[in-house]
Amino acid sequence: QVQLEESGGGLAQPGDSLRLSCVGSGGTLRRYVVAWFRQPPGKEREFVAASRYNGGTTVYADSVKGRFTIVRNYAENTVDLQMSSQKPEDTATYYCAAGSTILSETRRTRGYTSWGQGAPVTVST
Repeated sequence: QVQLEESGGGLAQPGDSLRLSCVGSGGTLRRYVVAWFRQPPGKEREFVAASRYNGGTTVYADSVKGRFTIVRNYAENTVDLQMSSQKPEDTATYYCAAGSTILSETRRTRGYTSWGQGAPVTVST
């Protein structure tokens, strides 16, 4: 089972950009659907974006579409989340996840078997 670790979280102002990185160890991420989820303070975990197998279809939550981009780097075995035009409502702990979920289940947490420890992101003035 692949292990995941996120990096790149921190503090940003509204309108800023941040890039989160998820590195896999013990397996190649090319074989997995890799997704980003986030959990705002006091709320449930929610889907953000996913990259299907081998860099295929990408899926985004409506709340981030056009602002966030999920990017695979095969050489470094990473899947990054480029966040632009950030808003205060993007404040959350962001989690990277990997699994073998089917397309219709991409947005659900239950299909992902490996999770990172989380990277906090705060968007505030």
